[in-house]
Amino acid sequence: MSEVTDFFLVAEVFALSKFEGYVTLKSHSDFPERFFKLKNVYINVFGQLKEFLIDDVKLSQNVFHVKFVNFNKSEDLHFLVGSKLFVKPNNSVKLKTYEYFIHDLIGSQVIRSGMFFGMIEDVLCLPANDVYVIKNSDNKEVLIPAVKVYIDSFDAKNKILYLTEQADIFEYDEN
Repeated sequence: MSEVTDFFLVAEVFALSKFEGYVTLKSHSDFPERFFKLKNVYINVFGQLKEFLIDDVKLSQNVFHVKFVNFNKSEDLHFLVGSKLFVKPNNSVKLKTYEYFIHDLIGSQVIRSGMFFGMIEDVLCLPANDVYVIKNSDNKEVLIPAVKVYIDSFDAKNKILYLTEQADIFEYDEN
């Protein structure tokens, strides 16, 4: 079986569901409707990714509950609580222009005024907009809002984010 890096994280088994034979998911996807279309997921079981076929999906109070084929009793599902659910890249959601997966952004170089500025270490998903956490060339953390005034373009193939020339960046120093 392939390594986890060859897959996309979509959810985590949060708990046993109130529905017999189902688990409750904590979604890590910006596209929760995807769970209704999934036919299978991959879960790390005892150090190996194993394929689990999806039998049914329920949505109750904005929480997804999934039933896997051949798992009919909740007592048989305890070992999955806390497990992460992955999909293969061919099951990824198709994005619109100027939308990118977080895993495509993390690890990308950031270029400002034609010069290396830093590397994207994380993406914070906040209500107003996402925020890129960048470790700059001075090894300081800089937060850049993912809005057009700051972002000129992103080259997903080469993992390079270009900041606009107008992007005023203020570094916060706690000292």
